[in-house]
Amino acid sequence: MILIGQYDSPFVRRVGIALTLLGLPFEHRPWSTFGDAGMIRPISPLTRVPVLVVDGVALTDSHLILAQLDEMAPPGRALMPADPAARLAARRLLGLATGLAETAVSLFYEKVLHDSPSPLLVERRGGQVAATAEVLETAAAAAATPFLCGAAITHADIALAAAMRFVTEAHPGLLDLAALPALARRCAALEAMEAFQAIRQPFIPPS
Repeated sequence: MILIGQYDSPFVRRVGIALTLLGLPFEHRPWSTFGDAGMIRPISPLTRVPVLVVDGVALTDSHLILAQLDEMAPPGRALMPADPAARLAARRLLGLATGLAETAVSLFYEKVLHDSPSPLLVERRGGQVAATAEVLETAAAAAATPFLCGAAITHADIALAAAMRFVTEAHPGLLDLAALPALARRCAALEAMEAFQAIRQPFIPPS
């Protein structure tokens, strides 16, 4: 398999972490959608990342990619809970975490790709990030297990850490981490794991 994209993207990173946790071998091509668009476009006409090439087939949406990886996982190793109630809870938190990441990416591009960013949009996106982080803080504080939805790590945990790392690096000061202690503790514990240490890079703004 070939994973295309840079690890400062929360979406590329969560795919890379999932591949690593599942023990699925892959080649990483750290291509940028700005600097390397000419190499990405023949594989992904949307010129978006992540792209995961599986048996010659290019998958271009992180949700679909991770669903594919769960199907390829060794027995009992899928990164979504088998229990229906836990799986539903994980999907809720996964949606919030990926939505947080999507909103933070949108906010970044609004600020850097426009000569005059929309104050209304900047305020709205910032409010969305803050409100979602508060809900995730409540969930992180309420979880009495090592991970958000039980004793085993899930896609919700991975997405949470990837999203929060992006927010703090791309938008310094946007979130008051002192007001999100449970979230900060869980993300720090996740970032200390070997897979998270292996799949990371500092945020590189597009040029």
